Amino acid sequence: MTSFRIPAFDLRRQHGELAGPLAEAAAEVLRSGQMILGPRVEALERAVARLCGTAFAVGVANGTDGLYLALRAVGVGPGDDVVTTSFSFVATATSIVRAGARPVFADVDPRTLNVGPEQIEAALTPATRAVVVVHLYGNPAPMGPIVELARRRGLRVVEDMAQAIGASYEGRPVGSFGDAAVISFYPTKNLGGCGDGGMVVTSSADVAERVRMLRNSGQRRRYVCEDAWGINSRLDELQAALLWVKLQHLERWTRRRRELAHRYVERLVGLPVEPVAETRGGRSVYHQFTVRAPRRDELVRHLAEQGIGSTVYYPVPLHRQPGLESVSLVPAGAPQAERAAGEVLSLPMFPELAPEEVDEVAAAIRAFYR
Repeated sequence: MTSFRIPAFDLRRQHGELAGPLAEAAAEVLRSGQMILGPRVEALERAVARLCGTAFAVGVANGTDGLYLALRAVGVGPGDDVVTTSFSFVATATSIVRAGARPVFADVDPRTLNVGPEQIEAALTPATRAVVVVHLYGNPAPMGPIVELARRRGLRVVEDMAQAIGASYEGRPVGSFGDAAVISFYPTKNLGGCGDGGMVVTSSADVAERVRMLRNSGQRRRYVCEDAWGINSRLDELQAALLWVKLQHLERWTRRRRELAHRYVERLVGLPVEPVAETRGGRSVYHQFTVRAPRRDELVRHLAEQGIGSTVYYPVPLHRQPGLESVSLVPAGAPQAERAAGEVLSLPMFPELAPEEVDEVAAAIRAFYR
């Protein structure tokens, strides 16, 4: 998986600890013969809805599909603009294009690298119908004022919480603020499967029912297609069973990530690297521990020479992506996103990371800047 002595992420450690329960869960699914949208998917949907403080959850094939399905379910379509952050993974934007709408990119807050109400308002157009808010690196965006702005302007809100399951803002779980929210179960996520998977959560019965229909090729009844925008995007029983095993450990893993993040902060004091700030009133789940680093690319090479992995999320802001430039708009510019793209570096972060390994990473960074 990696040749680094201290990898940026190592799923083998987690799966080594859970090998027995995961193998038994997989064997039970194989014995059952039920592979798609069965009782294990339904049980996981109920549990994730409770975790997110929503009334409904709908399992889908992956987080990217989930964003598309959520956008269509809240009424986004051709001719609409959707405002979102300029600093995220490309799927945030391509899902908007896939739904028939135009991405309109807002800049980010320089401290948290999340989009806020000021940045969103500066990017609104007469055709804006919705906002996609990303909880970047597991850190919640300021959802209270964002939702207030959206309601005042008559906009729908979709939360991209692909990296942020278990995070909260002012004591309330992310995912419970918008008209819909989307989770990714990609293997590297805080709650990661053993393959692709995703979920849409919402407290709207209408949105939930529409997502269920759209994920099943636009069908409520078998062989009767009601909506040509429907796709085949169903969470399978095997992934649901494996995710159920992992879900029992999620809160413990989150506490551990927060402990490791706080240790990083303490060990990096006095160095020119600046940790990305946690949102005021927010509880980050630290999907990544990310710093802004002078001479970032040199530091990456130095860490690699010391056997330490690191990752740049993300080196190219969305408004600079060649495949998006002709189909998007960035009305107010995005200088903070462009600056962040040249400075951010995510250090090793996963629950099984040893505190001593954090100390080693910090020592290597200290040696570099010395």
